[in-house]
Amino acid sequence: MTTTAMPDRLELSSLSGTAALRMAARLWFLVTVAGQLLFAFTVASFYALTAARGDFWAWNRNMMHGYAAGETASNLVVVLHLFSAVIVILAGALQLVPQIRNRFPRFHRWNGRLYLLTAFTLSTAGLYMMWIRGSVADSFQRWGFTLNVVLLWLCAAMAVRYAIARDFRTHRRWALRLFLVVSASWFFRAGLSLSFLLFRGPFGFDPNTFRGPFLTFMSFAMFLFPLALLELYFRAQGRGGAPWRMAMAAGLVVLTLAMGAGVFTAAAAVWMPSIKAAYDSRKSIAGTLLVTIESAGIDAAVKQYRELQASKHAAWNFDESQLNTLGYQFMRAKKFEEAIRIFQLNVEAYPQSSNTWDSLGEAYLDAGNTLQSIVNYRKALQLNPNNRTAAEALRKLAASRLGG
Repeated sequence: MTTTAMPDRLELSSLSGTAALRMAARLWFLVTVAGQLLFAFTVASFYALTAARGDFWAWNRNMMHGYAAGETASNLVVVLHLFSAVIVILAGALQLVPQIRNRFPRFHRWNGRLYLLTAFTLSTAGLYMMWIRGSVADSFQRWGFTLNVVLLWLCAAMAVRYAIARDFRTHRRWALRLFLVVSASWFFRAGLSLSFLLFRGPFGFDPNTFRGPFLTFMSFAMFLFPLALLELYFRAQGRGGAPWRMAMAAGLVVLTLAMGAGVFTAAAAVWMPSIKAAYDSRKSIAGTLLVTIESAGIDAAVKQYRELQASKHAAWNFDESQLNTLGYQFMRAKKFEEAIRIFQLNVEAYPQSSNTWDSLGEAYLDAGNTLQSIVNYRKALQLNPNNRTAAEALRKLAASRLGG
């Protein structure tokens, strides 16, 4: 009786492991696609609606060198990149649904062609933005993203090759690899947001310059880690026993929950505010000041800001983020005088904001005025004792003065 019952129990265990692995994979796919669709809606809403209002400067809020006045061809590449990102997310979600693939094979083939075309367009435009336009400032990050593009092209070529050869099992595996490398930038955002949640702020990088070892790590991990996980999944699915499948399923569920937490954090901190900004019809005060600075200088812009602010006209957007974004744009361009004057205006408008004093302190530091930098960082820390950026800056300044 014992010997006859044992094979039945082993078979049942094996089936349970297979079912658990399948359910874990479906959960991962649902969370990933839901997060990607929300991100696609954010991109489409923010960039399309701000462009429709002529507020192209707002693009610099979410993207380094998102819009550059007078650079029509370069700006069109950005538009192409953003449009391709939305299409590739929508096409990718449809491409991996087995019910659509099985019931509508013709649609699956044409959607696959659209997916490949937009993935190639997206990656090529991304290379231009990184290496020529300077949307990513750190060279290590650039090489990480570049390797991602190379793998994208490789996976796309292999998926097409096996589709033509009608080896659909191998084709689907390469299609899954392609989906992961195409989604790498989205994984980057989810992982970065998760780090903010876990460490309660920036970890291992400077949030203003967007450089640091953690971002270097993420630039490679965003595609290498998902690809490695996929290979483990293939092994568990094909040759792994029931314990291995159950362990893989459990690990996949844990990683899915972590990814979901990162997506939720990104949605709350970045995506939802961007959607809200997309539907904000007020004129950008920062964009207006930028035009004035370029034509008449910083003094005229300061005067213009104070006059418009005094009028309290509802048509203008005087949110704190407006001047903060403009100030950092001048800092990246090494125009420290303009940056300091803009941050000073923001301090006048929002004197109780730790962030405005923090930004002014950083501008003084980059300009070489250590004394004023310390004064403003101390004020930022006084207003918010949990301001880690100000506390770290003051620690480094104190260490450098003692060392000097």
